Amino acid sequence: MKVLITGATGLVGQAVMEILQQRDIPVNYLTTSKEKITSSEDFQGYFWNPTKGEIDLDCFKDVQAIINLAGTSIAKRWTPQHRKKVLSSRIDSLRTLKKGLEKSGNKEVECLVSASAIGIYPDSKCDYYSESEKKLDDGFLGEVVSKWEAEADTFEKLGVDVAKIRIGLVLSKDGGALPKMAMPVKNFIGAPIGSGDQWQSWIHIEDLAQMFAFAVENNLQGAYNGVAPNPVTNTKLTKELARVLDRPLWMPNVPAFVLKAVLGKMSTLLLASQRVSNKRIEEEGFSFQYTNVCQALKSIYTSGEEGVPASVEA
Repeated sequence: MKVLITGATGLVGQAVMEILQQRDIPVNYLTTSKEKITSSEDFQGYFWNPTKGEIDLDCFKDVQAIINLAGTSIAKRWTPQHRKKVLSSRIDSLRTLKKGLEKSGNKEVECLVSASAIGIYPDSKCDYYSESEKKLDDGFLGEVVSKWEAEADTFEKLGVDVAKIRIGLVLSKDGGALPKMAMPVKNFIGAPIGSGDQWQSWIHIEDLAQMFAFAVENNLQGAYNGVAPNPVTNTKLTKELARVLDRPLWMPNVPAFVLKAVLGKMSTLLLASQRVSNKRIEEEGFSFQYTNVCQALKSIYTSGEEGVPASVEA
């Protein structure tokens, strides 16, 4: 099997590529930067520009599966310009891939595994969401994710099996939200956000990377929640982070109105509550290495000697 990856230089992409290389699965990857193209027997880069619909058709040579992780980060202030970029980057990437696959003449591609997000689910402190949930978030995230998934599903017209991994809060020391959450805790000014009662459905970066590889190897179809078995509240997550970093929590909760004033509608990322089930992926036979947040955080922030905090990225 050979896999084509988009978004390979991102946080999740790098972790996925590492897993594939450990399993001796050859990788082609697409990059918008010609300077990042490298070439070896089992690791080959190709140029593309989804904004202009450009793609090197050689990237599809001998490929049997595609992992799509491309898309502009949502973790920037949601100006009208950035909102447009967030949506278009996801749609343009999939459309460019699909047109390129059609033109390449490759008939070997069996599956597409595309990133998605749990932001598709409505904000709720009492509901427990599975992939069969019909209600959608009525805000910006719900719009982006529903259109993102619909575009991925168009690959089915080419006879390709399509799986969507709805990613939750990714725990990694190398990027994403966790280093930003750890910074105030490390500097003795950490505190839960808003009421602190909002659910945060998280996943360790290693488990998420393994999930994408599992989806490819098993030709999964449909939506799967990329979250660990035990969601936690923001208060619980903040307390466990402080415990692992050996820091006190003494500050009062950060008021929701302060976040809304500073971040605008992007504050939804911190205040929204989504308690999400992972039963479907487990029923497919996937096993999680990190099933509780204490265990996950300890693996990230402690080194050789148990309980000794490692350095925290700011």
